[in-house]
Amino acid sequence: MPTETAKPSVKLSLPLEYQQDVFSELRSEDELLVLARGLGLLRVVTNLLHSYDAVGNNLVVIVGADERENGWIGEALAEHAAVSRTAAARGLSTINTDTVSVGTREKMYAKGGIFSITSRILVVDLLSRLLNPETVTGLIVLHSERIVATSIEAFIIRIFRQMNKNGFLKAFSDNPEPFTTGFAPLAAMMRNLFLRKPSLWPRFHVTVAKSLEGRKKAEVIELEVPMTDGMRDIQNAILECVEVSIGELRKANTGLELDDWTLDSALHKSFDVVIRRQLDPIWHRVSYRTRQIVNDLSVLRSILHALLTYDAVSFHKYLDTILAAHQPPPGSNRQNQSPWLFLDAANTIFETAKRRVYAGKPIEGDNPGPTGSSPDTLRPVLEEQPKWNLLADILEEIERDAYFNPGFRDDSNGTILIMCSDQGTCRQLREYLHNMHVYMEQDKEDDEENDTVSDPKPSAAFMMRRKLRNYLNWKKDFARVSASLFTENQKALEGYTDQRGANGYRGKAPPNKRRRVRGGSAAAAGGGRPVSSGMQMAEDKESQVASLLADIQPNEADGAQKEEIVLDSLDDMEDYFELYEMNDLVVIHPYDGDMDEHVLEEVRPRYVIMYEPDAAFIRRVEVYRSSHSDRNVRVYFLYYGGSVEEQRYLSAVRREKDAFTRLIKERGNMAVTITLDGAAADPQEQFLRTVNTRIAGGGRLAATSEPPRIVVDVREFRSSLPSLLHGRSNIVIPCMLTVADYVLTPTICIERKSVRDLISSFKNGRLFNQAETMLQHYKHPMLLIEFDQNKSFTLDTFGTDHTTALTTANNPSDLQSKIALLTLAFPRLKIIWSSSPYQTAEIFEELKKQQEEPDPIKAVQTGLVAGEDPSDQSFNQTPQDMLRAVPGMSEKNLSRITLEVANMVDVSNLGQEELDVMVGKEAGRQVWRFFNRSVLED
Repeated sequence: MPTETAKPSVKLSLPLEYQQDVFSELRSEDELLVLARGLGLLRVVTNLLHSYDAVGNNLVVIVGADERENGWIGEALAEHAAVSRTAAARGLSTINTDTVSVGTREKMYAKGGIFSITSRILVVDLLSRLLNPETVTGLIVLHSERIVATSIEAFIIRIFRQMNKNGFLKAFSDNPEPFTTGFAPLAAMMRNLFLRKPSLWPRFHVTVAKSLEGRKKAEVIELEVPMTDGMRDIQNAILECVEVSIGELRKANTGLELDDWTLDSALHKSFDVVIRRQLDPIWHRVSYRTRQIVNDLSVLRSILHALLTYDAVSFHKYLDTILAAHQPPPGSNRQNQSPWLFLDAANTIFETAKRRVYAGKPIEGDNPGPTGSSPDTLRPVLEEQPKWNLLADILEEIERDAYFNPGFRDDSNGTILIMCSDQGTCRQLREYLHNMHVYMEQDKEDDEENDTVSDPKPSAAFMMRRKLRNYLNWKKDFARVSASLFTENQKALEGYTDQRGANGYRGKAPPNKRRRVRGGSAAAAGGGRPVSSGMQMAEDKESQVASLLADIQPNEADGAQKEEIVLDSLDDMEDYFELYEMNDLVVIHPYDGDMDEHVLEEVRPRYVIMYEPDAAFIRRVEVYRSSHSDRNVRVYFLYYGGSVEEQRYLSAVRREKDAFTRLIKERGNMAVTITLDGAAADPQEQFLRTVNTRIAGGGRLAATSEPPRIVVDVREFRSSLPSLLHGRSNIVIPCMLTVADYVLTPTICIERKSVRDLISSFKNGRLFNQAETMLQHYKHPMLLIEFDQNKSFTLDTFGTDHTTALTTANNPSDLQSKIALLTLAFPRLKIIWSSSPYQTAEIFEELKKQQEEPDPIKAVQTGLVAGEDPSDQSFNQTPQDMLRAVPGMSEKNLSRITLEVANMVDVSNLGQEELDVMVGKEAGRQVWRFFNRSVLED
């Protein structure tokens, strides 16, 4: 780190002792800082950056920051510069592909300052020397828990440290759990980061505890809310389904590490990722049932979350969509349905969820009766969430407290801040608070009959009746959409069957056209849809649903409510808009990580209601209260007693504590990492390493004074291969290539495809065009098919991903057949099979032996028309793949639309006349009909 000659006065915003200690450590030496969640990691980072920014002659690069963090850091640096009055401070400059060109980047780097650069741009700029690593003062790495040996961030750090031995390097993380998986994970992470010292700051650190548990503690009121009987029954049934599913997985996969496959682990957010990571290497060998259960676990966990956050009507609606999605496809047998749907617990889930919305048993189709005279009709139940009433009581208590204690004033506002898990819950609470004092006529009559004089209690009856009306209307449309989509699928299935019948049953009728079919079932005949239970119920109880709708029709109370404003033109703002008084505000906000600190600082609430538990936010409130001695905060902490919500919260706290305990133990036993400086090696030794002594077959003894060069397309830096090539002492030259992905020699070019990319390239025909252009310009074109290092080196895993009626062994469009057709069409095209990027790097090294080095300028110009700019040929591939699937879209039409239309939204909004001009009348009509067709039409 360069020494600053004249340090300007820098004012920092680190009021707590542990924050000051962390800052002092970071300024004195390079280290990895792991801070517990909620303790203000970004505040430490921004103060550290300001200390370098205030000098004015530094060039500091931030790696791994997302868009929100860039906004936070930029705002904080501007605020620090204004407070410190440092004229030399330049603030944050953000560089991404959307806004900054190559020439502009070069000028910005020359001026210096604090830069947040996306990883793909930064690695290309470092390799092309647009940004000279030797001129960089230091590197700040955020989210260091994501860095693995093959990641692009590890590649950036290696380039920086190889070229710059004096610049500082500091890494940050507030997520300790990833540092504890695998063998010696902390030591491996330190090697990837080129650092030697880890600094660990858990919540139980002595200095942190002393800073947060002093006299200025926040007042916390913990409120345990009992669940209703229906919610408890559904939760127990879901947990039973999860337990049975995990048991099935454990029985079917006995050869794996199964310690984490427990019901307690299933409550954690990363459970799906853990299961899939362990099954990935043998995914092609696991049974269809196992794959189905893995998917079912994700569904069951989402149902468990929805039970505690959705209202009763929305939860019942969500279950309807899940049941419809799990209906077996046409022509399949019942064994293809998810196993958990056949458990008694699953029946409990669906029946109890329905009873929470409305009660009454519909008349069975086998025993019809006069519907009008039937006493057994549907009636609305509309069970309310228990937290709603408690929330209303808390708001009433806060109002009483503010009324009876008006003299108590401090720097806080009287604002009430309600924190939720997501935006959906925020909308739900907003609607409840808006309508909780709207009473129905029936409620008023009941109060009059009971001679009640007191004010009626807050109720969600009005809101729930409106939701039930919307649900019943939605269900009618849902049945129509489902029938329409089924008809489309059936047509496609019959078309495919007819095509196979025409090709495979010449001279005799296809099986489903014969006179006699054994069994006579609909499945055997190939047509007809088995009537699902959900559809049957909807038909049977149509009259009861009509009576239910009549009971909940809108009345005067509905008409008196204001309509929801979806879009406002903001005309006459002065007449209709004004600034609210902060003491009258109720702010409902979702948890949003570090951004919650901004909310607390800007709103300055006196009352905080945590509608759902979150350990990190509790710490943020502790830090906020301890940082401001003149602001009092009262926190209401709500949770469902005996629920998975409580268990998940306690499990998250315990996991973080255990992770820090393991990290502290590993740090005590960790060996010192000594990095070998390659530049300090003997020059003669370096020269001898480049000598090729292989002279068999008429070869010659050759030696080069510089490492081998490989020209790489800039779009290839998404993969780990360029990093591995650089690690094997190759000079990686990033260029915008029109032909191929890698150019190894003047005659050898390689198009790299992962297996997923290979499948998509075959589907849209892009691979044939790429092979054709490579054959035109290079003597030895090659197709590299690269597999994932953590998966099996076989195509079976990809051939069995989608087991539908259309993907059978006789289907000629499978992957192996397409590869064979490709080799027949292009005999000169060589195919290289690689089991991992590591083996690919070895293969490239073998191919380059005894060969000349490629010319980067010639490689860039290959495939271009004279005078054409290579940067004009780069388009986003994903929208192009989407457009290829649109009817009437050929390659020629696609290129026209790509050149003339900016994005997919503009394509979908084009009129038929505009499309006719671009792609022709018939193709234009097909494209226009695709984007403008309604799924509700018959």
